[in-house]
Amino acid sequence: MDTKKLVDELIALAFNEDIGDGDHTTLSTIPGTAVGKVQLIIKEEGILAGVAVADLIFHAFDPDLKMTFFIIDGSEVKYGDIAFTVEGKVQSLLQTERLVLNVMQRMSGIATTTRLYVKKLEGTRTKVLDTRKTTPGMRILEKEAVRIGGGENHRIGLFDMILLKDNHVDFAGGIENAIARAKEYCWKKGKDLPIEIEVRNFDELNRVLNLGGVDRIMLDNFNVENTRKAVELVGGKYKLESSGGITYNTLRDYAETGVDYISVGALTHSVKSLDMSLKSVKE
Repeated sequence: MDTKKLVDELIALAFNEDIGDGDHTTLSTIPGTAVGKVQLIIKEEGILAGVAVADLIFHAFDPDLKMTFFIIDGSEVKYGDIAFTVEGKVQSLLQTERLVLNVMQRMSGIATTTRLYVKKLEGTRTKVLDTRKTTPGMRILEKEAVRIGGGENHRIGLFDMILLKDNHVDFAGGIENAIARAKEYCWKKGKDLPIEIEVRNFDELNRVLNLGGVDRIMLDNFNVENTRKAVELVGGKYKLESSGGITYNTLRDYAETGVDYISVGALTHSVKSLDMSLKSVKE
């Protein structure tokens, strides 16, 4: 997948959505020759993310804008910190302001939440994963924010992994059919895709263990006690992922069962954006 192309297309779409046939407020009040400077001010504690994307946004709109960086992606920030300044045509600064803030606030909120989850897992072998529960069109940026926050990407989309979930299993006529068809498909298409299967109970888990042919098993809505039993039953033969109903408060309990991964949809689907603003600099 060409991630640069996706980001470029997202930026173009976002500008078209926001500016349309022109930012008439800016065009009517600011001379085209006016130049100035703005700075990104952090207004609450968190993890900064989206600086590199902001650079792409500014220069996609106006290659002559000059950015000066003070804080990089992944850094801890606090109220009053200045992440960067941007100098150039005032018309360009005003027309790019909202898109940069929308992206950076969202990404920084995701990175901040992810870092909290990662710290909660310190001392265990468990990694926190994101999901496909992302904002349509924004996935590549939201998953990058998870990575910046210290989490791991589960998969980018439907194309880079086979994940046999409950509906796939049921529509295929059972676990055995689903796994067999997935393996046959990969062989016929010449694709070397990892295969993961979701199990809902110990009967399904045992059927997967008897059949084999997968790389990872997802334990769907297993409680902590049953997760611990599943870890013992699998005995390290397959990577195990816990998913479903796991909160920040129960995260550590699941990790201490010995699972390899915990996937958390809340990293991307319900985070609070980090407060920040772009303000003019008087010189």
